[in-house]
Amino acid sequence: MNTSRIDELDRIHVENLEVFCNHGVYREENILGQKFLVSCSLYLNTRKAGLSDEISDSVSYGNVCRCIAAGMKEQNDKLLERVAERLASTILLTFPSVCFVELEVKKPWAPVMMHIDHASVKIRRGWHQVYVGVGSNLGDREKYMDYAKEQVSGLPDIRNFRMAEQIETAPYGYEDQGDFLNNVFAFETLAWPEELLESLQKIEQGAKRKRKGIHWGPRTLDLDVLLYDDLVSEKPELIIPHPDMENRLFVLEPLCQLNPYGVHPVSRRRFIDILKELKAVLPEEKN
Repeated sequence: MNTSRIDELDRIHVENLEVFCNHGVYREENILGQKFLVSCSLYLNTRKAGLSDEISDSVSYGNVCRCIAAGMKEQNDKLLERVAERLASTILLTFPSVCFVELEVKKPWAPVMMHIDHASVKIRRGWHQVYVGVGSNLGDREKYMDYAKEQVSGLPDIRNFRMAEQIETAPYGYEDQGDFLNNVFAFETLAWPEELLESLQKIEQGAKRKRKGIHWGPRTLDLDVLLYDDLVSEKPELIIPHPDMENRLFVLEPLCQLNPYGVHPVSRRRFIDILKELKAVLPEEKN
């Protein structure tokens, strides 16, 4: 995950908040309960609050502590990993100005049959900016594009969903097929890249997408992860940024409606400049 933006943000920190609750693998831990200690750092921009001196321009650490305490007592989990994951998501969803959270859950007197001060799990989670390419050229194209918007915007743990104006384009690569409707969706997500890919593939399946067939061939619905923050990934199952996006007008045109001055993570060129250069070299009829 790309968390480089943390260096540009400020931090509000809470250290060792005490909460008595019931988490653990053993039955006795769930019945008797014990004290847990929670520390968290909230990464956000505090500049406005620093100038205005108004709590409404920041995040109340008192409210954060109450949020953590309620989350700790909400349910009994076996693993500290699960407790930390729930708390991080709750904080990010509850306090919109928080971009990232670093959270540690400590368990004093952990049952390991020897003396330790505490056992703990420490995680860092945050919002990630994503751009997804959308296309359809088989069946009721408008219906599938509407379905994509409804399903993607309704995914859990996303916010600030936006979309460009839909365009119609000639097929790319394999030309013996119908024209495509294309668009780009932009949103922030708490999901990791592989988790997002799995969600998008389930949406494609809901649109009766068949993944085996002609390369670049017709499809009811195509959802491609174009960008995930500034992440560069070469995993075979998910290459980010999308490897051919710089050559595709049907990607660059809607992308530039949403983020014209964004920078490609590999070529380090602005999207608007890539689009202008691509239009300049393509035949007039394909512009």
